[in-house]
Amino acid sequence: MNAKEIIARRIAKEFNDGDFINLGFGIPNLSAAYTPENVHVILQAENGAMLFGPPPTPAEAKPNSSNSGGMPITMKPGASTFDGLTSFALIRGGHVDQTVLGALEVDQEGNIANWSIPGVLAPGMGGAMDLLVGAKRVIASIQHTDKKGNSKILKKCTLPLSAAHCLDLVITDKAVFGFQDGKFLLKETAPGVSVDDVLAITEGDVVVADDVHEMDI
Repeated sequence: MNAKEIIARRIAKEFNDGDFINLGFGIPNLSAAYTPENVHVILQAENGAMLFGPPPTPAEAKPNSSNSGGMPITMKPGASTFDGLTSFALIRGGHVDQTVLGALEVDQEGNIANWSIPGVLAPGMGGAMDLLVGAKRVIASIQHTDKKGNSKILKKCTLPLSAAHCLDLVITDKAVFGFQDGKFLLKETAPGVSVDDVLAITEGDVVVADDVHEMDI
Protein backbone atom coordinates (compact mmCIF):
# COMPACT_ATOMS: atom_id res chain seq x y z
CA MET A 1 0.00 0.00 0.00
CA ASN A 2 1.56 3.30 -1.05
CA ALA A 3 1.51 6.56 0.92
CA LYS A 4 -1.41 8.07 -1.00
CA GLU A 5 -3.58 5.01 -0.51
CA ILE A 6 -2.82 4.90 3.22
CA ILE A 7 -3.93 8.52 3.57
CA ALA A 8 -7.01 8.12 1.36
CA ARG A 9 -8.19 5.02 3.23
CA ARG A 10 -7.72 6.75 6.58
CA ILE A 11 -9.59 9.86 5.39
CA ALA A 12 -12.63 7.73 4.59
CA LYS A 13 -12.75 6.56 8.21
CA GLU A 14 -13.68 10.13 9.15
CA PHE A 15 -16.86 10.02 7.05
CA ASN A 16 -19.94 10.07 9.28
CA ASP A 17 -23.37 8.94 8.14
CA GLY A 18 -25.33 11.88 6.74
CA ASP A 19 -22.37 14.26 6.47
CA PHE A 20 -22.07 16.81 3.67
CA ILE A 21 -18.37 16.55 2.78
CA ASN A 22 -16.21 18.52 0.37
CA LEU A 23 -13.22 16.69 -1.08
CA GLY A 24 -10.32 18.71 -2.42
CA PHE A 25 -7.83 18.18 -5.22
CA GLY A 26 -5.44 15.21 -5.08
CA ILE A 27 -5.43 12.66 -2.25
CA PRO A 28 -8.75 13.81 -0.73
CA ASN A 29 -10.57 12.96 -3.97
CA LEU A 30 -9.09 9.45 -3.83
CA SER A 31 -10.88 8.81 -0.52
CA ALA A 32 -14.25 8.61 -2.28
CA ALA A 33 -13.29 5.11 -3.41
CA TYR A 34 -12.99 3.94 0.22
CA THR A 35 -16.26 5.22 1.70
CA PRO A 36 -17.47 2.53 4.13
CA GLU A 37 -20.42 0.55 2.74
CA ASN A 38 -22.65 1.30 5.72
CA VAL A 39 -21.93 5.04 5.67
CA HIS A 40 -24.00 7.33 3.46
CA VAL A 41 -22.48 10.75 2.83
CA ILE A 42 -23.11 13.57 0.38
CA LEU A 43 -19.81 14.29 -1.35
CA GLN A 44 -19.37 17.71 -2.93
CA ALA A 45 -16.85 18.97 -5.47
CA GLU A 46 -16.25 22.71 -5.45
CA ASN A 47 -16.51 22.86 -9.25
CA GLY A 48 -20.23 22.13 -8.90
CA ALA A 49 -21.16 18.51 -8.22
CA MET A 50 -23.01 17.00 -5.29
CA LEU A 51 -23.72 13.40 -4.28
CA PHE A 52 -21.02 11.54 -6.15
CA GLY A 53 -19.45 8.18 -5.41
CA PRO A 54 -16.32 6.19 -6.24
CA PRO A 55 -14.46 6.64 -9.53
CA PRO A 56 -16.23 5.03 -12.50
CA THR A 57 -14.70 2.44 -14.78
CA PRO A 58 -13.35 3.82 -18.09
CA ALA A 59 -16.48 2.52 -19.84
CA GLU A 60 -18.77 4.29 -17.35
CA ALA A 61 -16.91 7.61 -17.27
CA LYS A 62 -18.75 10.66 -18.59
CA PRO A 63 -16.75 13.67 -19.80
CA ASN A 64 -19.10 16.19 -18.17
CA SER A 65 -18.93 14.67 -14.67
CA SER A 66 -15.68 15.34 -12.82
CA ASN A 67 -14.31 16.22 -9.41
CA SER A 68 -12.23 19.26 -8.45
CA GLY A 69 -9.17 17.62 -10.00
CA GLY A 70 -10.89 17.02 -13.32
CA MET A 71 -11.09 13.25 -12.78
CA PRO A 72 -14.29 11.34 -13.69
CA ILE A 73 -16.83 10.69 -10.94
CA THR A 74 -19.90 8.52 -10.53
CA MET A 75 -23.05 10.55 -9.98
CA LYS A 76 -25.46 8.77 -7.62
CA PRO A 77 -29.27 8.80 -7.92
CA GLY A 78 -30.47 12.25 -6.83
CA ALA A 79 -27.12 13.90 -7.61
CA SER A 80 -26.93 17.38 -9.06
CA THR A 81 -24.52 19.68 -10.85
CA PHE A 82 -24.59 23.46 -10.59
CA ASP A 83 -22.62 26.60 -11.24
CA GLY A 84 -19.77 27.99 -9.18
CA LEU A 85 -21.95 30.60 -7.49
CA THR A 86 -24.22 27.92 -6.07
CA SER A 87 -21.28 25.75 -5.06
CA PHE A 88 -19.63 28.54 -3.11
CA ALA A 89 -22.92 29.65 -1.59
CA LEU A 90 -23.08 26.18 -0.03
CA ILE A 91 -19.48 26.48 1.19
CA ARG A 92 -19.66 30.06 2.47
CA GLY A 93 -23.10 29.48 3.96
CA GLY A 94 -21.73 26.97 6.47
CA HIS A 95 -23.45 23.93 4.98
CA VAL A 96 -20.28 21.80 4.67
CA ASP A 97 -19.85 19.47 7.64
CA GLN A 98 -16.29 18.50 6.74
CA THR A 99 -13.74 19.44 4.13
CA VAL A 100 -10.60 17.44 3.37
CA LEU A 101 -7.84 19.35 1.62
CA GLY A 102 -4.34 18.54 0.50
CA ALA A 103 -1.45 20.51 1.96
CA LEU A 104 2.14 21.50 1.28
CA GLU A 105 2.81 22.21 4.96
CA VAL A 106 0.91 22.25 8.25
CA ASP A 107 2.00 23.49 11.65
CA GLN A 108 1.25 23.00 15.31
CA GLU A 109 -0.84 26.17 15.46
CA GLY A 110 -3.37 24.63 13.09
CA ASN A 111 -2.17 26.64 10.09
CA ILE A 112 -2.11 25.24 6.56
CA ALA A 113 -0.16 26.21 3.43
CA ASN A 114 -1.47 24.49 0.33
CA TRP A 115 -1.28 26.77 -2.67
CA SER A 116 2.01 28.58 -3.29
CA ILE A 117 5.71 27.81 -3.47
CA PRO A 118 7.87 30.91 -4.05
CA GLY A 119 9.38 30.85 -7.52
CA VAL A 120 6.89 28.29 -8.81
CA LEU A 121 4.00 29.45 -10.96
CA ALA A 122 0.73 28.66 -9.16
CA PRO A 123 -2.83 29.25 -10.40
CA GLY A 124 -3.95 30.47 -6.98
CA MET A 125 -5.55 28.83 -3.97
CA GLY A 126 -8.88 28.24 -5.69
CA GLY A 127 -11.63 27.51 -3.21
CA ALA A 128 -9.32 26.52 -0.36
CA MET A 129 -9.62 29.77 1.55
CA ASP A 130 -13.43 29.58 1.45
CA LEU A 131 -13.49 25.94 2.54
CA LEU A 132 -10.98 26.45 5.34
CA VAL A 133 -13.14 29.10 7.00
CA GLY A 134 -16.57 27.92 5.82
CA ALA A 135 -16.53 24.22 6.72
CA LYS A 136 -17.47 23.10 10.21
CA ARG A 137 -14.52 20.69 10.39
CA VAL A 138 -11.25 20.85 8.44
CA ILE A 139 -8.96 17.90 7.76
CA ALA A 140 -5.56 18.26 6.10
CA SER A 141 -4.06 15.36 4.16
CA ILE A 142 -0.33 15.42 3.53
CA GLN A 143 2.61 13.10 3.04
CA HIS A 144 4.65 13.33 6.23
CA THR A 145 7.98 14.21 4.61
CA ASP A 146 9.20 15.60 1.31
CA LYS A 147 11.35 13.68 -1.18
CA LYS A 148 14.47 14.58 0.81
CA GLY A 149 13.01 13.32 4.06
CA ASN A 150 12.32 16.76 5.50
CA SER A 151 9.27 17.07 7.73
CA LYS A 152 6.16 18.82 6.43
CA ILE A 153 4.67 18.71 9.94
CA LEU A 154 6.18 21.89 11.31
CA LYS A 155 6.43 24.21 14.27
CA LYS A 156 5.59 27.08 11.90
CA CYS A 157 4.69 27.03 8.23
CA THR A 158 7.30 28.60 5.96
CA LEU A 159 5.12 28.90 2.85
CA PRO A 160 2.28 31.43 2.33
CA LEU A 161 -0.72 30.40 4.39
CA SER A 162 -4.09 29.49 2.95
CA ALA A 163 -5.74 30.08 6.33
CA ALA A 164 -4.66 30.33 9.97
CA HIS A 165 -5.73 28.33 13.04
CA CYS A 166 -8.28 26.38 11.03
CA LEU A 167 -7.26 22.72 11.19
CA ASP A 168 -9.01 20.10 13.29
CA LEU A 169 -7.14 17.00 12.13
CA VAL A 170 -4.04 16.11 10.09
CA ILE A 171 -3.74 12.76 8.34
CA THR A 172 -0.38 11.69 6.95
CA ASP A 173 1.00 8.40 5.65
CA LYS A 174 2.69 7.95 9.05
CA ALA A 175 0.27 9.32 11.62
CA VAL A 176 -2.94 11.09 12.59
CA PHE A 177 -2.69 14.30 14.62
CA GLY A 178 -5.13 16.46 16.49
CA PHE A 179 -4.12 19.57 18.40
CA GLN A 180 -3.62 20.25 22.09
CA ASP A 181 -2.24 23.34 23.83
CA GLY A 182 -0.52 24.67 20.70
CA LYS A 183 1.11 21.35 19.87
CA PHE A 184 0.33 18.37 17.69
CA LEU A 185 -1.52 15.59 19.49
CA LEU A 186 -0.39 12.22 18.15
CA LYS A 187 -3.50 10.04 18.06
CA GLU A 188 -2.62 7.22 15.65
CA THR A 189 0.34 5.71 13.86
CA ALA A 190 0.33 3.95 10.50
CA PRO A 191 0.76 0.16 10.38
CA GLY A 192 4.38 -0.76 11.03
CA VAL A 193 5.23 2.75 12.28
CA SER A 194 6.09 3.30 15.94
CA VAL A 195 5.58 6.40 18.05
CA ASP A 196 9.34 6.93 18.09
CA ASP A 197 9.40 6.68 14.29
CA VAL A 198 6.81 9.46 14.04
CA LEU A 199 8.60 11.69 16.54
CA ALA A 200 11.87 11.28 14.64
CA ILE A 201 10.41 12.65 11.39
CA THR A 202 8.22 15.39 12.87
CA GLU A 203 9.64 18.89 13.29
CA GLY A 204 6.67 20.24 15.25
CA ASP A 205 6.20 19.75 18.97
CA VAL A 206 4.17 16.64 19.69
CA VAL A 207 2.12 15.45 22.65
CA VAL A 208 1.50 11.69 22.57
CA ALA A 209 -2.08 10.76 23.43
CA ASP A 210 -2.57 8.29 26.27
CA ASP A 211 -4.63 6.10 23.95
CA VAL A 212 -2.45 6.37 20.82
CA HIS A 213 -3.10 3.38 18.57
CA GLU A 214 -2.58 2.01 15.08
CA MET A 215 -4.63 3.38 12.18
CA ASP A 216 -7.63 1.32 11.14
CA ILE A 217 -7.28 1.18 7.35
